[in-house]
Amino acid sequence: MSPKKPALTHINAAGEAFMVDVSGKARTAREALARGAVVMLPETLALCLSGHAKKGDVFAAARIAGIMAAKKTHELIPLCHPLNLTKVAVEISPDESLPGVRVAARTKTLGETGVEMEALTAVSIACLTIYDMLKAADRAMRIEGIVLAEKTGGKSGDYFREE
Repeated sequence: MSPKKPALTHINAAGEAFMVDVSGKARTAREALARGAVVMLPETLALCLSGHAKKGDVFAAARIAGIMAAKKTHELIPLCHPLNLTKVAVEISPDESLPGVRVAARTKTLGETGVEMEALTAVSIACLTIYDMLKAADRAMRIEGIVLAEKTGGKSGDYFREE
């Protein structure tokens, strides 16, 4: 006998999608961390780190794109609530062992619903921006491993991904 699956919160009994009413939920501090990576040729990583990419500062552009994306998540993902984000931080770190870059995004809010989608969206768009800015040098780059690493706050409790 398999364990009971949790019910989907955005589908009613008739199978129709709807936006969940969070007005009755308590406002709590909520935080999420997402991670991902862009794998590239060693020469592409060197180009990125040199600051001589044709389109400019790759890390600065990706960081700004990730922050902007987090703020627009509700416009991109159906049924997401618009949130009053209190923090969005995007960190980009070169990793020669990939070779490539690792991207992390931390989002925070004080509200009735979580910020996981905002963190995941920030990482996704930051990775896509890195790809876009370097694609002339390396079209074989891969975006991979985008995951929710942790989430705190809210009724469902905390979550920490085991690596």
